[in-house]
Amino acid sequence: MRKHILRVLALLIVIAIAAFAWLAWPDKAREDIAAVSGARPDITQPREQVIPTVKTAKPIGWAQGQTPTAAAGLRVAAFATGLDHPRWLYRLPNGDVLVAETNSPPREGGGITGWVMRVMMGRVGAGVPSANRITLLRDSDGDGVAELKTPFMTGLNSPFGMALLDGQLYIANTDALVRVPYTAGATKITAKPELVVKLPGGGNHWARNVIPAEDGRTLYVSVGSASNIAENGLAAERNRAAILQVWPKDKTYRVFAAGLRNPNGMALVPGTNRLWTVVNERDMLGSDLVPDYLTAVELGDHFGWPWYYWGGYVDNRVEPKNPQLQQYSKRPDYALGPHVAALGLTFAADAKLGDRFARGAFIGEHGSWNRSPLSGYKVVFVPFNEAGWPVPGAKPVDVLTGFVNDDGKAHGRPVGVITDRAGGLLVADDVGNAIWRVSAGR
Repeated sequence: MRKHILRVLALLIVIAIAAFAWLAWPDKAREDIAAVSGARPDITQPREQVIPTVKTAKPIGWAQGQTPTAAAGLRVAAFATGLDHPRWLYRLPNGDVLVAETNSPPREGGGITGWVMRVMMGRVGAGVPSANRITLLRDSDGDGVAELKTPFMTGLNSPFGMALLDGQLYIANTDALVRVPYTAGATKITAKPELVVKLPGGGNHWARNVIPAEDGRTLYVSVGSASNIAENGLAAERNRAAILQVWPKDKTYRVFAAGLRNPNGMALVPGTNRLWTVVNERDMLGSDLVPDYLTAVELGDHFGWPWYYWGGYVDNRVEPKNPQLQQYSKRPDYALGPHVAALGLTFAADAKLGDRFARGAFIGEHGSWNRSPLSGYKVVFVPFNEAGWPVPGAKPVDVLTGFVNDDGKAHGRPVGVITDRAGGLLVADDVGNAIWRVSAGR
């Protein structure tokens, strides 16, 4: 009897180990990433995971003289180096560039998800403390290199987005939108920031972006979800996974659009002033799902998160269900591929990078942590037509690559993208601690 019990226990242990190995085994992509890109991506069957695929590019930085690789007809050089985790960029009217040197606040939360997130953050070099600083870069002689690098504002709380409106500089901290008076040409601000509105903080997605709205009176503020699929309850997602519209004079806001798991980059398309955003979609449905996307956003839109993705595909993991929402879930306009971590967004309004990059969107893809093989880790361009929409049938065009070497290690990871006053493209690299400048020429 005792031997029989031991055999049964041994068999159960083998089954448990095999089941754990099956659940934990990295899911590998079966689709070419191009097939999951564009206006009509392949949306395949989900492959649900209890433990996510964790595949990251170990950060190693750039050796002296190394740079990313620019597309044919373009060249790249360092605009500024020696920064501390630069994530986001903003160009002031006089051409000065503000850089948010920032990172996530200390992460909390237990369970498998919390553990995975902490491990992943350490592996990709994102676990360093936040500098909580905005730095000013100035290229006085126009040679494409910043001669002045000086602290502009300090003592912030994981700052990210920055925007000027009516003589005030607005900064999106992780938990609040604040503002300070701005004087043209200033190289330092010491004024105490004034609270405009509080924002929900904590959770998985900490970065808050802000841009002026097309009406010239309000601001758009993006707030990512606290979780993957609201697994901590919907109450924790109040006013999150959304773009908010803020009235700064009244210090009030409303939800402008919802169901956007992690909208980050936002921009108004030239000519129409229509709001666009890039969004990081959900994890743990396999390496082929769900594509991150670029989309136009209108008042009242709902893009389905957490219940639905890509215009109505059901995520069966989410409870409670919400069947009434399915028919109203808006389909995004353009897929960028699964897990590319699209963060940066700017339009080519004043870019001078040749006809190929004259009309469209530049997107900074921070790179995957849970896909095999890796995706993202580059800057891409989505061509637009004269009407202000992605060109039918067009796929993303590589602009800046080479952030990951042949051994799968990361020299850097691109985030924010903007144009400078001379028409070059500036790219924040938070692992390489540099700002790269892409210009026309070889």
